[in-house]
Amino acid sequence: MPRTFNVSDIKANLLKPATTSHFEVDIPIITALSGKYDTSKQNQIQLLCSEVSLPGSNLATFDINNDRMGVTEKHVHRRIFDDRIDLTFYVDAGAYKPITFFEDWINFITSPAEKAVQVPGVPLQKEDGNYFYRMRYPQGDNGYMAQQGLKVTKFEKDQALGGGALEYKFVNAFPLAINSMPVSYDGSSLLKCTVSMSYIRYIVTQIRTGGTDNDKESIKEVQRGKNKDPIQQAQINAQGDIPFPQTRTLIPPTVPQPVPPILIPPVVIA
Repeated sequence: MPRTFNVSDIKANLLKPATTSHFEVDIPIITALSGKYDTSKQNQIQLLCSEVSLPGSNLATFDINNDRMGVTEKHVHRRIFDDRIDLTFYVDAGAYKPITFFEDWINFITSPAEKAVQVPGVPLQKEDGNYFYRMRYPQGDNGYMAQQGLKVTKFEKDQALGGGALEYKFVNAFPLAINSMPVSYDGSSLLKCTVSMSYIRYIVTQIRTGGTDNDKESIKEVQRGKNKDPIQQAQINAQGDIPFPQTRTLIPPTVPQPVPPILIPPVVIA
């Protein structure tokens, strides 16, 4: 039998969808790059992130036949995570922080030859044909993996109304690829840098958000109709003090006395 819903149920369940434009990304900085990139630069790079994909996973199964006549069963034997997460950044003019940061991270992973043991008198340069790379060890204090720190938080703009947010934590993350960025003499557009980060698994946690107890009590009073809407009240407060209007004394208008017309007798010509 079909169920019936009232208007309040429809508003509460259908008219508050989650949006895609409210999220936050935390980019970790490994120990080797902490001297060059401080917290302020890290915050700038995080704010430049314009697009990210929330990760997913699937279950690997195997088929079991002939245990029951005519029945094929599937049993799970492994959880498979996505092998990467793509982050897209706006590139700031002049400093190009997203590009330089991830290029430095990848350059540290590959351990350039000029930082290795050199033949006396014949140092290798990047322009040399026999230049080589030596990969670093992933773990440890000098490793290139960020065991913790890469996070994506999905939230909504009405945090004061309570609810929650989703926090995705990625384990053993490091940059896997920097996508090419075409430039041309055509109409100018924003330069974006897309980086693919590798990880072994993610952990998703639902965290509670919302204002203080006073904020929640004010929201309840608004719902009961005792106070103004907080947004409208904030707009009124932003206008500053409103002067109280002065009381005006109403004076009735003065009606002038009518003046009788002057009658001129007619002139008779003989």
